Amino acid sequence: MKICGLSTRETVDAAVGAGADAVGFVLAQGSPRTVDVATAAELAARVPEGVETVGVFRGQPVGEVVAAARAAGLATVQLHGDESPADVAAVRDAGFRVVRAVSAESWSREAPEERAAYGEDLLLLDAVEPGAGAAFDTSHLAAATPDRDWVLAGGLRPDTVAALVADLRPWGVDVSSGVESSRGVKDVALVREFVAAARA
Repeated sequence: MKICGLSTRETVDAAVGAGADAVGFVLAQGSPRTVDVATAAELAARVPEGVETVGVFRGQPVGEVVAAARAAGLATVQLHGDESPADVAAVRDAGFRVVRAVSAESWSREAPEERAAYGEDLLLLDAVEPGAGAAFDTSHLAAATPDRDWVLAGGLRPDTVAALVADLRPWGVDVSSGVESSRGVKDVALVREFVAAARA
């Protein structure tokens, strides 16, 4: 499970201490959770071995993505825009694991050959507007979940994650706004509650 959009030492330590498998830093512009490369590097350096560090990018040039992820010392790149299969391949060739994030709605319209062309390491299915904290109708996913490891995101909260995990059986879950006291501000208690609920 990934706690995403972290921006302070306290919240990184809380996520790791609660048992998160991965922590995410937003390096895309336009989010209240965006951090600069130097901050991402400082925070990633606090993360112990065995916990994955992920940089979240959206619609940025591949060269910029690779340079930022490398400078921040991250292991994984999450592409959350309209990146192409060639973009995914370029990031992987640069030595990073790649999470392809796409709305569940868009994924449901992709043909099998389109899905296969991306070649990402992990698929993340989200709401139409990522980071907005809005839950989405998962009924179509219940009928046709991905036949591979995938991560559920989009409006998850400590009080809803357990039921969704039970219904959809994703490989993992990803939360950002659902553990915030206000937009962009993580709440340590909610981080701990979310991890405990998801694991339960």
